Amino acid sequence: MRQRSIVCPIIQNDGAYLLCKMADDRGVFPGQWALSGGGMEPGETMEQALRREIREELGDALEITEVKPWAFRDDIRVKTYADGTTEEIYMIYLIFDCISANRSVTFNEEFQEIAWVRPASLKSLDLNEATRVTFAQKGLL
Repeated sequence: MRQRSIVCPIIQNDGAYLLCKMADDRGVFPGQWALSGGGMEPGETMEQALRREIREELGDALEITEVKPWAFRDDIRVKTYADGTTEEIYMIYLIFDCISANRSVTFNEEFQEIAWVRPASLKSLDLNEATRVTFAQKGLL
């Protein structure tokens, strides 16, 4: 089984959190709402990987002004690729609290939709399991 270290930003702007609806045909949680993020590449620090993933998935215009390590955890997930193949991966999540100066997002093909969500509305979304655990640990669910 392959192991991946995953950087995961909890991006907040003016009391709302950025959530991304995953593509229906790929990823670890197809079709569900999630936090953005992805795997570290060889030679990257955690913050370099975090900022790269934010740029790749959410565009260059989203200005992250603050990054603070928050928590970590692990689990085993099955990832589905665009071609329909699957892979079981041991994932180590490195979770960061991030503040953005704006809400300028241009998301890539990994997502169907994005939303800035206030804590009171989190329960109404189909959040994936990992995102539910994260927001529960933060006291938001």
